[in-house]
Amino acid sequence: MRSLVAKRRTFVWSLALALLLAMFTSVTFPGQTAGAQRGAGGTLRLFYWQAPTILNPHLSAGIKDLSASRITYEPLASYDETGVLVPFLAAEVPSLDNGGVASDGRSVTWKLKTGIHWSDGEPFTAADVLFTYEYVANPQVESTSATTYAGVERVEVVDDHTVTVHFRDVTPDWSLPFVGVQGMIIPRHIFAEYNGAEAQDAPANLAPVGTGPFRVVEYRTEDVLLIGEDAVDTIRIIYEANPFYREPDKPLFSRVELQGGGGDAAYAGQVVMDDRADFSWNVQGDEVLFGAIEADSRHQVIASPGAAVERIMINFTDPNAETAEGERSSTQFPHPFLTDKQIRQAIAYATDREAIAAQYGRAGQATTNLLVAPAQLQSSSTQTMYPFDLEKAAALLDEAGWIDTDGDGVRDKDGKKLSVVFLTSISPVRQGAQEIVKNGLESIGFEVENKSVDSSIFLGPPEESPNTRRQFYADLEQFNFGNKSPDPTPYLKGWMCGEIAQMANDWSLSNWARYCNPAYDALFEQAAKELDPDKRRQLFIQLNDFLIEDVALIPLVHIAFATAINADLQGLSVTPWDVEVWNIADWRLT
Repeated sequence: MRSLVAKRRTFVWSLALALLLAMFTSVTFPGQTAGAQRGAGGTLRLFYWQAPTILNPHLSAGIKDLSASRITYEPLASYDETGVLVPFLAAEVPSLDNGGVASDGRSVTWKLKTGIHWSDGEPFTAADVLFTYEYVANPQVESTSATTYAGVERVEVVDDHTVTVHFRDVTPDWSLPFVGVQGMIIPRHIFAEYNGAEAQDAPANLAPVGTGPFRVVEYRTEDVLLIGEDAVDTIRIIYEANPFYREPDKPLFSRVELQGGGGDAAYAGQVVMDDRADFSWNVQGDEVLFGAIEADSRHQVIASPGAAVERIMINFTDPNAETAEGERSSTQFPHPFLTDKQIRQAIAYATDREAIAAQYGRAGQATTNLLVAPAQLQSSSTQTMYPFDLEKAAALLDEAGWIDTDGDGVRDKDGKKLSVVFLTSISPVRQGAQEIVKNGLESIGFEVENKSVDSSIFLGPPEESPNTRRQFYADLEQFNFGNKSPDPTPYLKGWMCGEIAQMANDWSLSNWARYCNPAYDALFEQAAKELDPDKRRQLFIQLNDFLIEDVALIPLVHIAFATAINADLQGLSVTPWDVEVWNIADWRLT
């Protein structure tokens, strides 16, 4: 079986197939009006400094992949910036009033739009919704979306345009399956023969057939860079307007060119300043950088607070011990000192999150919470937890019995040094954060090795490198992540004992820290079944506070994703609950 990375490096669509696809652009399809202005807007240029590595949303390793997939795939619905559900493939949003949401909280019925076709002309039906569930729920697929569907008992096809989702228990979060970035529907006729252990081999992983406004005509590797110990691809994805898209006058653009990789988060701003992109994703830097971008009236920075939190993750397993199968960070070997709460508390006290947040300018604000959105879920109880206090940090290490016995500046105990490897992706702000953390920890007697790898590796699939955040072959690591829905149930599930990512599940589960606390599991189960909205909100806050007090992680910065754009680019509607391109069908250049 060829690896996915090998396929990416050799995959270029044939000219014959491209010509065949182009033939469809002259077809007037049911629901499409002849003479409509679809494609009249020319080419839209997108830049993602983290290169997408796969275009299957249910095998995606990060936002970069979900974004590239979302240009061509759609969910039944998604939440807008106000928290209101907007239908995409659904004809209406289910509710108690219209009978879509069952009064007993055990099912939800979705009515689907009629006349929808996949970008190859095949009709979209309820069977595709059922298949998407079967695909995601198949443990052999090892889908990265599986947690979102864990509460589903079965999906029933009522008729070609109606599906009912039945839940195993009373389920207040009925809007999680098939909604937002983890709800994208994939076509049964394309993926049926890859619904199993061969999921990674599907050609459609790089050549998606979707219902969205654009379809992929080419995915190609442009350069292969050697960064540290990893080979890193820079890629270009070419999309064209989907001739079967249901709205005859959309999309405005005839072509989208997505350039991925080849720079960092600061370089992303330069790309727009040089007029080499109309949209540049996730620009990171201070106000000097943002000011430079906006010094020219042709450019604009949009910084929209979302749900993502930059954090330090703590490994509760030993990244240096190895199983007979060659797996590190295995639950067979607990971490030699990070399982000690006093050590974790010392790290928290020694971390200057205000100094770290200052590097983000308007795109970041220091936070002590894991849950930062919706606003009503933000806890006020954590604000006094673990302020920057080096004296307190050092005292905790003293109490835990870690002292410097040989005078080399590094504390030790029972022959073990207080030494950690701190891993993150290559980015100016993250390397700045690493130095701040390193300085704080070394001042109290830690030894810290900072390590950074390219983001396409760090956020990529485990098959390509051992340096991914999922494998977590380090003691500490830093990245940002957040809930992808106003309901944070799947997000908070990522700390449960049963969700621990290991080699046995191809690191596809969501508990990358290998944290396990039965008391947390019990509280989570209570929240997952609570129907009263206010009680449920309070339980979510308690779950947040539980993790922060126990130092299961160290939140640093509430991220506002900053996007640099051509000032003439109109129609963007940024929401915390989907990727920026969620409404790309409405974008235009004035």
